[in-house]
Amino acid sequence: MKKSFKLYRSSLLLIGAIIIGGIIGICFPAQTHYLKPVGDVFVNFMFMAIVPFVFLSISSAIASMNGTKRLGKIMGSTMLIFVFTAIISAILGYIAIRLFPLVQHANLDSIKALMGNGAATDEMALSDRLVGIFTVNDFSLLLSKEHMLPLIFFSVLIGLATSSLGEKGQPFAAFLKSGSEVLMKLVQFIMYLAPIGLGCYFAAIIGDLGSQIIGSYVRVIVLYVVLAIVYFIAMNTVYALLAGGKDGFRLFWSNITKPAITAIATCSSAASIPVNLKATKDMRVPHDIADTVIPLGANTHKDGSVIGGVFKIAFLYGVFNRDIAGFDNMLIIICCAFLVGAVMGAIPGGGMIAEVLIVTILGFPLEAVPLVLVISTIIDMPATLLNSSGNTVSAMMVTRLVEGKNYFKNKLKTTANR
Repeated sequence: MKKSFKLYRSSLLLIGAIIIGGIIGICFPAQTHYLKPVGDVFVNFMFMAIVPFVFLSISSAIASMNGTKRLGKIMGSTMLIFVFTAIISAILGYIAIRLFPLVQHANLDSIKALMGNGAATDEMALSDRLVGIFTVNDFSLLLSKEHMLPLIFFSVLIGLATSSLGEKGQPFAAFLKSGSEVLMKLVQFIMYLAPIGLGCYFAAIIGDLGSQIIGSYVRVIVLYVVLAIVYFIAMNTVYALLAGGKDGFRLFWSNITKPAITAIATCSSAASIPVNLKATKDMRVPHDIADTVIPLGANTHKDGSVIGGVFKIAFLYGVFNRDIAGFDNMLIIICCAFLVGAVMGAIPGGGMIAEVLIVTILGFPLEAVPLVLVISTIIDMPATLLNSSGNTVSAMMVTRLVEGKNYFKNKLKTTANR
């Protein structure tokens, strides 16, 4: 019982604080402005740490790479499958939020007042946004949280340059690693304030916007859970059939129960790695493929988080009365969700960075970050289920690409003849 509470403690504290904040906002709306400064302190601490945290964590991770030890065909197939399933997840998430809008008839004037008159910036042309993804016109601009994506690409380049120097780059790599660990500890300290900070901030939100936004959060969790169940059953079935036909279907569904339960119980893809490794090998996936796909997928392959990214973006679009219809909007939402869900998972603590990325990429005020932080908390469990189970079925599909279409059929025949 104590072990289970430890696993859930941070999530339970956040959910409890959000619930208490919501009750205070409903019951005492006129007094909630006294709580907002407390929430602002937490948010500001997070913004203060985010720029050095991103730079040091990414550049350190890249600089510490010692080159690939895995076969190129396995790695290439793995990346192909990861990108394929992430894009499918984003598209399905977009269809869901088009059919069932998360926010309706938002009061933009109240939102502007709550965000300190920091209304969402004007939507940029797609070409201008693409330029802003990769570059800024001055180094000093990289030190601003408004330019997170250029900072990420710059950090990757610094890491690659350090790694390419070999021994000459080791002192700087050690500095980056030490700095990354220090910032990770700092973020851990800041997150101790999260229950109080988010609770107070949420109370202010509810006090100013009323119960309407609570209904929007309820729609988020209900729609996400329904979509997660449908995705878990339907898409994993499709992927297992693609991997090995009826044999792949039977192998997957006869071995997925323990990994699924572990993912739900721990809310952690990393904690699910051991049981996922055993399950994929029981599915007859070759050891070298399983040992590559599962650990790599726990960090970089998060279909549930991609869908969650779509929901967060759609939520902000609804709150700020932006239209999600149209091909350009669809493309931006899907690409942004892919980035924050699939790519940011590779960065330690990337979930927090993802929230900042969403609002900066799409031109929302940074004060809106807590709005989507709440969504991250309430969808954590079903998102982890999709993230974790997606790795096992991806290992099967990688096996199909590497070993051929009849691999699972032949493997089962060989086992049966023994």
